[in-house]
Amino acid sequence: MPATVTPILQFGTSRFLQAHADLFFSEAREAGQDCGPVTVVQTTRDAARARRLAALSAPEGFPVRIRGLSGGALIDREVRVTSIRRTLSVADWAEVTRIAAEEAEILLSNTGDTGFQPQPADSGPFDPAMSYPAKLLTLLEARHAAGGRSLQILPTELVSANGEVLRDRVLVLAEGRSAAFRDWLRGGVIWGNSLVDRIVSEPLEPAGAVSEPYALWAIARQPGLVAPCLHPAVQIVEDLARVEALKLFILNLGHTVMAESWLKAPEAVPLLVRDWLADAALSARLREIYVTEVLPGFAAAGFGAEAQAYVATTLERFANPFLDHRISDIAQNHAQKIGRRIRAFLHWAEAAGDRGAKPVLRGIAAG
Repeated sequence: MPATVTPILQFGTSRFLQAHADLFFSEAREAGQDCGPVTVVQTTRDAARARRLAALSAPEGFPVRIRGLSGGALIDREVRVTSIRRTLSVADWAEVTRIAAEEAEILLSNTGDTGFQPQPADSGPFDPAMSYPAKLLTLLEARHAAGGRSLQILPTELVSANGEVLRDRVLVLAEGRSAAFRDWLRGGVIWGNSLVDRIVSEPLEPAGAVSEPYALWAIARQPGLVAPCLHPAVQIVEDLARVEALKLFILNLGHTVMAESWLKAPEAVPLLVRDWLADAALSARLREIYVTEVLPGFAAAGFGAEAQAYVATTLERFANPFLDHRISDIAQNHAQKIGRRIRAFLHWAEAAGDRGAKPVLRGIAAG
């Protein structure tokens, strides 16, 4: 066993994880908690990221600048993240496999929008071109062969019920393996559903990031699940669907309302989200939509007070004076976002018993 034992094995080197889970682990460790440290695995062969890998595990840590508003106060501070002790790439797969079999207690991932998608290489022996679920299957086979200690898997990809989706994909790939192994995948592995939220606006070189103060890692409670660390941003929740509804139908819906106006008349509205909030008339219009069209749906669903507080937090996040969040970027894939954020909200609210007129949202949905 090596001198450095890393109970957390992380797949992905994104700036999001640097300013999210890696930062939480670092702060928890500084507070005296026994969590981590972390081994980070780069899931591709991208040689351009070699400097990032080296910087992530530097003894002095890497910087995360937290800039924005929180409770009306202006936040502008820098912290050093020191939770990462070792970095590897897919070229080091034998060592990654050893860590997964012998050291890891938690497997964490953030592999991007396409990380779960099947790849042609998935059906063969290990290949760096495999999807993340196929790579994960090879590691779980090694874990099972080494004794099959229980393991907790926490994907943070922005996929609804991401733990269940990942589990089901691995089980499909495991068809033809032994019944004992497949039973262990179902009962010896804890597949956590989670939702993450933090705007990480830009990277720092060679490692580090700039992020807003707000942060959330909500994980659905289930038997045997243990919080990865104790931190204000880490919440074990009874109903992850409530958290998803707040984010999708308040934060994301507000973004899509702005994008709709910008697409119709780009010369008449600001380009940045924070400038929209600084415009008295536009800010008042957005607040009115929340009050008259959105919040009644949450009240009907039984968590109106929680939604009202979330609206206040969302508006503060939108007003972040340090964040250059372009509405033109938000407007990408606008038609699909209308379906997921606005039409879905209208159906959800009506199913909860809210049959209000909602003229603005229905107008966007109809368009």
